[in-house]
Amino acid sequence: MQWDSVYVAGTGVWLGEPEYARSAVESGAYDAEQYAADEIVSVSVADESMAPPDMAVHAATTALKRSGVDVADVDLLIHSGIWFQGVEMWPAASYVAGHALRRGVPAFGLEQECNGGLGALEIAARQVAARPDGGAAMVTTADRFGAPLVRRWSSEPGFVYGDGATALLLSARGGFARLLSTATGADNSLEAVVRGPGLRPLPSGEPLDLLGRVGHYMRAHGGVREATERVAAVVNAVVDTVLADAGMARTDVDRVVALASGRSRLEWQVPQLLGIPVERATWEFARTVGHLGAGDQIAGFNDLLERRELAAGDRVLLVGGGSGFSCTCAVVEILDVPRWEPLRGAGGAGPADA
Repeated sequence: MQWDSVYVAGTGVWLGEPEYARSAVESGAYDAEQYAADEIVSVSVADESMAPPDMAVHAATTALKRSGVDVADVDLLIHSGIWFQGVEMWPAASYVAGHALRRGVPAFGLEQECNGGLGALEIAARQVAARPDGGAAMVTTADRFGAPLVRRWSSEPGFVYGDGATALLLSARGGFARLLSTATGADNSLEAVVRGPGLRPLPSGEPLDLLGRVGHYMRAHGGVREATERVAAVVNAVVDTVLADAGMARTDVDRVVALASGRSRLEWQVPQLLGIPVERATWEFARTVGHLGAGDQIAGFNDLLERRELAAGDRVLLVGGGSGFSCTCAVVEILDVPRWEPLRGAGGAGPADA
């Protein structure tokens, strides 16, 4: 999908304090061999008082202030997360919108695992494009992962889970970057990879066991090679589409932001699968914050902006992917580099009054 007059006006991120990988190895929480393969330095960890929706309010408030967009122009908020959002059977998106924007903003939650953030971005772009007279839409993500239900250092080989929230504001009136294109693809049969032996009628309250679920799939299907090949086929098709719609080749990509994985998975994601050098990825940032659920791409993009590693004319490829399997990609062209100061954790902007 090509976009005309859809702009990125602001981004914001909330991160906790770093918890260091070496300490996790010493405590036995992180496998030493996996540590050597991942090359993770630290992950973001929220304190016990912070729930994901409050993190998202901080990130969204920052994005709105940075954008200069009038809150009255924001007519949609889409919120995504992959884990518990603070209360069962409760609309976290409405809380985020009510505290960061205003109580009359339509707000919806989008669940598509780690592809939720970029999937929401594509939907938000449709809303903004439908109001060329001045519409705006906010995308937020937030997650925190804690024991005993999630073992952040060992739940999924190649990924270490970090706590954090992200926000990105699209506007029809202008911004520091232009959204050139988005594309989405899926292979829904791949939900079986992380489903496990079957569905349950009620929550079990047991700790997350992704390894056990994937192990069940491997036993039933003789391995995951075919599934991996099908994932790669979806990603490559989506990347080819989004770049063609942006009038680009893979060699034209100045920076790429993918899932925040360990080094071994990064090597497969970026140079092998995408054919883009690792040096163009946001690895140095990802290895210090961990995998932020649905927010890796917005967080990595925000970091490039805060570190002023982008220049006018640069084109950034955002690559999503979530078990299910779905993949959304976006291409953003920088028009003017904003002069934002980095914000982290409680140092970010606070929530607005409801």
